[in-house]
Amino acid sequence: MSGVCGYLGALRDETGGDSAALLRRMGERMAEFDAAPVHTLRSGACGLAVAAQADSVSLHKKDGVLAAVWGRPLLDGSADQVAPRLAGAWSERGPQACAALSGAFAVCIVDGLAGQVLLAVDRGATYPMHYRSAAHGLVFGTSTSAMQLHPFSEAELDTQSIYNYLYFHMIPAPRTVYRHQYRLLPGEFLHYRRGRLERGSYWKMRFDEQRTQSFGQLREQFLSILEESVRRVAGDARTGAFLSGGTDSSTLAGMLAKVRGTAPSTYSIGFDVPGYDGMGYARIAARHFGTDHHELYVTADDVVAAVPRIAAVSDQPFGNASAVPAYYCAKMAQADGVVRLLGGDGGDELFGGNERYARQAVFERYEQLPSSLRQVLLEPLLFGVAAGLDLRPLRKARSYVEQALVPMPARLQTYNLLQRYGAAQVLHAEFLAGVDPGAPAAQLSACYWDTQGLSQINRMQALDLRYTLADNDLPKVRKACELAGLEVAFPFLSDGMLAFSARLSPEDKLKGTQLRYFFKRALRGYLPPAVLRKKKHGFGLPLGHWLQTHAGLRALAFDSLGDLKSRRIVRADFIDMLTGKLAHQHPAYHGTMVWVLMMLEQWLRQQALRRNADLARQEPAEAIRGA
Repeated sequence: MSGVCGYLGALRDETGGDSAALLRRMGERMAEFDAAPVHTLRSGACGLAVAAQADSVSLHKKDGVLAAVWGRPLLDGSADQVAPRLAGAWSERGPQACAALSGAFAVCIVDGLAGQVLLAVDRGATYPMHYRSAAHGLVFGTSTSAMQLHPFSEAELDTQSIYNYLYFHMIPAPRTVYRHQYRLLPGEFLHYRRGRLERGSYWKMRFDEQRTQSFGQLREQFLSILEESVRRVAGDARTGAFLSGGTDSSTLAGMLAKVRGTAPSTYSIGFDVPGYDGMGYARIAARHFGTDHHELYVTADDVVAAVPRIAAVSDQPFGNASAVPAYYCAKMAQADGVVRLLGGDGGDELFGGNERYARQAVFERYEQLPSSLRQVLLEPLLFGVAAGLDLRPLRKARSYVEQALVPMPARLQTYNLLQRYGAAQVLHAEFLAGVDPGAPAAQLSACYWDTQGLSQINRMQALDLRYTLADNDLPKVRKACELAGLEVAFPFLSDGMLAFSARLSPEDKLKGTQLRYFFKRALRGYLPPAVLRKKKHGFGLPLGHWLQTHAGLRALAFDSLGDLKSRRIVRADFIDMLTGKLAHQHPAYHGTMVWVLMMLEQWLRQQALRRNADLARQEPAEAIRGA
């Protein structure tokens, strides 16, 4: 349940005693929160540690080759002996052997005699994979915390990654929070061979924008793929489902009821704050599908209690506040005896459900106007002749054109706080001097235009599969469930569903400004009408409201930001302004930045506590470093 890690390269202790203890400690670190069983494999100068339930990992050791496949993937359609068969396929076909895997997985294969390592993650990067190349070899793992115990790692933080965190509210791959440590992207592999690194893709999303099948044919395929995806990930374990009352979670709850033939357990989180409680829609879906439904209202006190734990379970700073309700929802399910939850993540991105898709389509219409109309008439009129007129229709028109003139994907960052205030006004001068402020925008642009020639909706989808899902939503739910002690699976991210989405036409995803056009048509008569009409809600946290009304949460947040001042990352005067007038003037907008900065400080505190505890135990890794 927790992951896999390992290394290739001789340590200074030639007896192997300390290296065995080190490997065991790395495995125990991965099982820190969910107490998963730890297994280790060693052969000469290489080793693997796995923290996982027996049915969620495949292991192999033969002739100096060690292999571990975490997850429950199929290899060439079979779940039998995945690790040994993949090790054999790698020797014959190289890294492209990973293309024969389907499902969610993280792969580690180490050939100590040949000095080679193969690492890979699935097409959605459901599980992460990090690596660090050093002079004496390679250390790798799904957990950076476990990797930090190995002497090949280093504890120095990457300044650019901290900046990227403040920009994105998470740290996008391929960087990680640590210097010289990197993470694989969806569908990527790393081949290490005697000090040389080859990083590549065994899979990329390939869009086919020309619809060649009727709606009826597509609907039949969609429902068949969905049913098979749910059946496969649900398995024989006691499986429940997150249920927010939205289209994705409701669809999965209904399909789980169908494949099981009994009432599945569903779990919802609510907030006793106007505008934030979607519990009513969850109840509608639960009644419609006859689920065994469970509810919990999360309070501000619950948030205060969860913050340090979420910071501790996170491998790097993570600023998505929805991790809190996801954690309490998973905790409720775990207490009920559920061992696996189904999450609806991916539905918005695959089928056109994010509201920004419609918003950007409106701006795209302006780009499609003749340049003569835009540049000769409209823009001179709005910004020249009529610039001084303070009339509401003209103000709205100017705002619309100003945003439309910003090219994609930069336009998606219109409300980014670092951009609105300017990095120099937010960040300490010494910190800012050590980073490239333009790097995040350049990274987004490179990903967006890598799909040049496609429709805007599919370019945005490609962007979201990486930044919204792999870097943000999936780690949020996965870590929340790990903290609660259970597994999570994402049926919408099955290989079959990814391929199906890729061959939908742009209009099937966004027709005019109608989101999820195909998805909602396909589910008429299946989902309750109220759920189909519902606007997106999810498990969003009423953070701004609680910062104004709950003294305990406000104290935790503001005390954290006060301590953050001494780290010389964020300017002290900006923190004072943020916790003063800004948080009161616009609680929802600026409350997000309060949370992001609080979680940075909380994560740094947790890392310091962990380092001190490790030193107190006199871990083998420290003994090796000091040898």
